[in-house]
Amino acid sequence: MDTSTVLKENSSNRSTPGNGLVQMFLEENGFIQSFKNFLSSLPKTKGWSSPHLYNYQGFWLTALHLQGTLFFQNHFQSQDSDILLVTSPKCGTIWLKAMVYTLINRMQHSVLSQQHPLLTTNPHVLVPFLELINNYAQQDSPCRLYSTHSSYVSLPESVKNTNCKIIYMCRNPMDVFVSLWHYINKLRSQESQIIPFEEAFHMFCNGFTLAGPFWDHVLSYWEKSCEMPLKVLFLRYEQVKEQPLLHLTRLAEFLNCPFSIEEEETGLLDQIIKLCSFDNLSNLEVNITGKTLFGNDNTIFFRKGEVGDWKNHLTDEMVDRLNQITEHKFKGSGLKL
Repeated sequence: MDTSTVLKENSSNRSTPGNGLVQMFLEENGFIQSFKNFLSSLPKTKGWSSPHLYNYQGFWLTALHLQGTLFFQNHFQSQDSDILLVTSPKCGTIWLKAMVYTLINRMQHSVLSQQHPLLTTNPHVLVPFLELINNYAQQDSPCRLYSTHSSYVSLPESVKNTNCKIIYMCRNPMDVFVSLWHYINKLRSQESQIIPFEEAFHMFCNGFTLAGPFWDHVLSYWEKSCEMPLKVLFLRYEQVKEQPLLHLTRLAEFLNCPFSIEEEETGLLDQIIKLCSFDNLSNLEVNITGKTLFGNDNTIFFRKGEVGDWKNHLTDEMVDRLNQITEHKFKGSGLKL
């Protein structure tokens, strides 16, 4: 089926945050018939939190995320000044959003201000997912800042053909899996049965996760960062954790807004790192009592943020399997996680 036809009928029925979106995600209800027909034409498998994952352009998506992907593929018109933050789920998305938002808005919003947006607004609201919105209006910043979990192949052509910047952050797949399992089990409704750890592990290894296979997702952006280093910046979560000041400087230079000598001497970089730190964000009232689009507390976005937590969860056999997959997938690419 022609996806543009699906979207022509579906554009006026795009979901908005609220109970309708929750129902569509968890139960696959509320979609119009042409989109349901399109779903029926795709390979599908069991989902983690939604009933199914559907394979589109080689990657697995929930029905809701697929609807959003089709919409922004057909309607989003990128501008040269746009910035797009891309991650596979549970790869430091909220941390990356906080840092880049604070970085590019440092002239409008003083990092030391008690009215800084990060103190009262969750980063997912400040930097919305393209898959979950239908309003691409100019934001109150020097440029438009969005995020996505989409694979490179699924990005709109305007993103690929303009000079917009893409920042991609990846993470060790072992920590990704453990973090994802904890997150999904918090996201599922109380009536839903918690997905067994071993079952989830096999699903992850087989690529059956949102925006999965994980390795293919990472590799596509790694290759583009090698081809187009001025357009795509590739970051590793562990390296950013180890040397945050260095990578904050890299981000600023990549986005053509480098820190001045005065900013460095007055400690601005340290102030940004502190404001955007896991400890600070996770203890803010908005991230404790605020609600996600799906009605859960924002606390589900904050668990540990540690490097190496997988050692407390994975068996030796699981570690060996993930290492084998990673070695096979990345062989010859020069990429090591």
